[in-house]
Amino acid sequence: MKRRYIYTVLALLFVATVSAQHRHKTVKNDTALLVRAYIDSLNIYRHRLDSVSRIASSLRQESNDGRYYRLFAPLTFYHSAAGKRLSIAPGNTGHDNVVDAIDEALLRVYLNRPDLVKDSESQLERAGTLRNDIDRPVKQEVELVEKVAPTPEEPELLPTDVFFIKKPNFWNFKGDSYLQFLQNYVSNNWYKGGESNYSMLANLTLEANYDNKQRVKWENKLEMKLGFQTSRDDTVHKFKTDNDLIRLTSKLGLQAHNNWYYTLQLQAESRFTQGLKSNDHYVYSDFMSPLNLNLGLGFDYKIKTKDSRLSGSVNLSFLSFNFKYVDRKNLASRYGIKGDHRSTEDFGSQLTADLSWKISDQVRWKTRLNAYTSYHRAQVDWENTIMVNVSKYISTNIFLYPRFDDSANYDDKLGYLQFKEYMSLGFSYSF
Repeated sequence: MKRRYIYTVLALLFVATVSAQHRHKTVKNDTALLVRAYIDSLNIYRHRLDSVSRIASSLRQESNDGRYYRLFAPLTFYHSAAGKRLSIAPGNTGHDNVVDAIDEALLRVYLNRPDLVKDSESQLERAGTLRNDIDRPVKQEVELVEKVAPTPEEPELLPTDVFFIKKPNFWNFKGDSYLQFLQNYVSNNWYKGGESNYSMLANLTLEANYDNKQRVKWENKLEMKLGFQTSRDDTVHKFKTDNDLIRLTSKLGLQAHNNWYYTLQLQAESRFTQGLKSNDHYVYSDFMSPLNLNLGLGFDYKIKTKDSRLSGSVNLSFLSFNFKYVDRKNLASRYGIKGDHRSTEDFGSQLTADLSWKISDQVRWKTRLNAYTSYHRAQVDWENTIMVNVSKYISTNIFLYPRFDDSANYDDKLGYLQFKEYMSLGFSYSF
């Protein structure tokens, strides 16, 4: 019984030993296979890395090679990439390693990311963008220069440019003048005297206007006119004046709406020297005889057409104060001043229209209408000047001046109506 037990134990030990040896041998064989596969994988990846390294080196050394353009151009499906892989004919590869590597890279993109491919080689051929005459690599000649030393950094400086901001100038100055010879007609009852004749006339008009381009306007105009005449029939005077005017118009306006302005207008008018008639010692007018001063509060409307041919303003002063002064006392009654006084004043309303119409490049019409009434007396002056430019510095003027004043002396023929006219030719200049 003991011997049977011993044989059984020995048999089990033998079986266990054989089984252990077999397992040890199997594990050893599996380990060798795994190591060999790992080494093969490393060799494969090393070859791939070497291939990539060679391609990268080639790209660096031949960066100007035209064969690489397909890698940097917009992704396009080229026939050669798929043709080499699908062709069964031998010899389609190996002619150009660079081209084969590029085709292989493009094919991987076509298979993995077909959504990135937008165009095809056929479309490019139809568009005519491919050149078939290039059969060898295109290299650019790069000129090498010596390495330039880096520029030292300099501290940032402030801008050296100086900008001048011009202060806006809201003032506008202009004027015109002329010296002319004229033929003159004056009615016998003209309130300042004078007679029909040939004479010489000088005129100067100055303007200084302020406009802040918002709401305020201040217009100033000074008109000076002086004319002399001689007459063979006059045995008393060698020469005398027949045109004599000093007039200042100042108008301050505050814009109400569009072209409408609230205005305060001042007009002052007198003459330079004595007003005489032929063969007559009597002085009909003189400096400050009379002096007309008018101050009015009202509205002003600016007129200007799109082509700027018609321009000017119309002023209506509902409340107007008129002051008249005569330095020569003996002339007081002639200018409507009653009693033993040198001045008179009254209140009323005034209308002033000052317009300029450029009829053509050579003809211009300037008109000024001034009407004042105190509701007891009325005075209307209407000055019309037609200017014809013969050349830049030569012009002809026709002046028509009807006037109504019921405070002056009454004439049997014309009543309170007065009239003056002249035509002249001479030099003119505007600035």
